[in-house]
Amino acid sequence: MKIAIASDHAGYEDKERLKIFLSNQSHEVMDFGTPSAESCDYPDFIHPAAAAVASGECDRGIVLGGSGNGEAMAANRHCGIRCALCWNEETAALARRHNNANMISIGQRMLNYELAELIVSTWLNTEFEGGRHERRIAKLDDFTN
Repeated sequence: MKIAIASDHAGYEDKERLKIFLSNQSHEVMDFGTPSAESCDYPDFIHPAAAAVASGECDRGIVLGGSGNGEAMAANRHCGIRCALCWNEETAALARRHNNANMISIGQRMLNYELAELIVSTWLNTEFEGGRHERRIAKLDDFTN
């Protein structure tokens, strides 16, 4: 699977570790930055990663920050992106089963790296249930102001 990954400075450390974890599982990882732990603005890196998933260049995406909130908000600005903020294995599993989340956001300051790895693994290995959830996802995609 081709996975986009991006972070701001607050998620940089876990991003770098997750790149190794994903590569070791034979995933192709596209890193959209940030290239260091130096202070930066998350939209500069999250938008290109979300665009890569929305266009089909990448199959899924992972974004990281301090809390993960801003990163999820930025990613969800892109049509076709369903980025879920995940803080445990259950939220990651439900994001896939019920929401067919094609991106997840993780807050490095909110949980330890071992849990981040479990979240990513759960999300990657959980299938979308379809059924009644397809109707709800279609309503997300059809929404216009």
